[in-house]
Amino acid sequence: MERFFGSLKSEWLAGQRYGSRQAARRDVIEYIEMEYNSCRLHPTLGYQTPREVELATAA
Repeated sequence: MERFFGSLKSEWLAGQRYGSRQAARRDVIEYIEMEYNSCRLHPTLGYQTPREVELATAA
């Protein structure tokens, strides 16, 4: 979790200011869905994305 929050802060939220908690929440969800789960390779998953692992186990 520490690695996730570190990536979130440095890659996505750096310098961001939000007008509401809801806007911040939407942005964090976008990061998780569009960047973290789709694009980031994870060493503990054999350098695959979480989405690739999920699709492989569902098949």
